[in-house]
Parts: sequence; C-alpha cells; structure tokens
Amino acid sequence: MVSVDITQFNILIVEDNVHFRTLIRSILQALGITKLEEARDGIEALEILDAPDKSKRVDLVVLDWKMEGMDGVECVRQIRQLESESRSVPIIMVTGYTETSLREEARDAGVNDFLGKPISAQSLLGRIVSVMENPRPMVEGGGYFGPDRRIKAEPFKGSNQRKS
Repeated sequence: MVSVDITQFNILIVEDNVHFRTLIRSILQALGITKLEEARDGIEALEILDAPDKSKRVDLVVLDWKMEGMDGVECVRQIRQLESESRSVPIIMVTGYTETSLREEARDAGVNDFLGKPISAQSLLGRIVSVMENPRPMVEGGGYFGPDRRIKAEPFKGSNQRKS
C-alpha cells in the first residue's frame, strides 16, 4: 500500500543520454507524475536546484552516474554542499555500474538510494516510494552532509555504546 502521493512530486531527471532521459520521463509520466524537470548534466542540475525561483522546488532527483563533464557522484557531492534547502533533496542514482565499491562511493557522496540498470517502472516506483516513505535522517559531520549512511539500524553493545 503506497501512502505517498507521488503524482504531486516535482522530479528532476539528470541524464546526459537523451534516449535514457526520455525513457525515465516516460516511466514517470506513466506513473502519473507530471511535474518533471530535466537536466542534461550535473552542471545544469545544480543550476536548477540552486535557482532563486523557489516556485520550482524539486522533491526528488533521479540522477545518472556516468555523464559527460560532471559525473553523478560529483554532482551529488555539490548538491549536498549547496547553501539552500535543496541540499537535502532525496537522490536516487541510476547506473549500469553496480559493483559494491561503486555503491559505497555513491552512498558516501550522499545518495539516498541506488538503482541498477536496466530499470523498469516497478523498480523505479519501488525506489521512489521507499525513499519518500522511509526517509533516512540527514546527518552532518566530518565533511559529510547527507542521509545517514547506516542502512540498517543495529543495537549497540557494550557500555560505551559502540558495536563490539
């Protein structure tokens, strides 16, 4: 049961491949989402997110990893350093590169979730609902700002509250 109304979201699609950007847009439109922004690369995405016109607030970013110019990971790092409320926007990274080390790099940059290609309407919807219904708290420290990188809450052991 979906409790969030995704049709009201304004979603920013950041993808340099016009065919894949069109595919993502088509999937989102088929899911009932009509408020869509598009960026061809990370630089354009930052311009949209940091624009002074707050009437176009973005609720979610769907971002490709490998793009010409500024790649997705660098774009995420820069989004998380913005001085505006856009720095907290949920980000789903979409990529064909799904190795564990790359997933960790994306997580450490500040993505909320990761979706491997090829994608389907069901897989994209699942990630959107997961990110929006179960937001991880935003944390800041040690040069990092973004969603709490601990995916699974585990009880701490010992008197010093550290995992043993």
